[in-house]
Amino acid sequence: MELEKNLLIILVMAVAVGGWLINNWIRAKHGYALEDSWGRKVEPAANAENLRLKAENRELHDKLDAMQDRMIVLEKIVTDRGYSLSAEIEALRDVPAIGKERA
Repeated sequence: MELEKNLLIILVMAVAVGGWLINNWIRAKHGYALEDSWGRKVEPAANAENLRLKAENRELHDKLDAMQDRMIVLEKIVTDRGYSLSAEIEALRDVPAIGKERA
């Protein structure tokens, strides 16, 4: 009888530890923050690949913002009834380009 109780306790502990390990493995696999034994969040160590991806993501967001700004300007030129598209293009040709001013 005592042996059965001990086996039951060991089985319950093994299931609990196994569940915790599987939970942490799934969280780590999908990039979620892990928890220590007290429930506090533990961020995985930042490796070079994560840092590179974050920097690339930041650059792409900056490019997207710049492209959205340019698209807004183009939409204003095309849709504004008070301006002629050819007049706007000719006005842009009269503006000296940056870097070509010294040439």
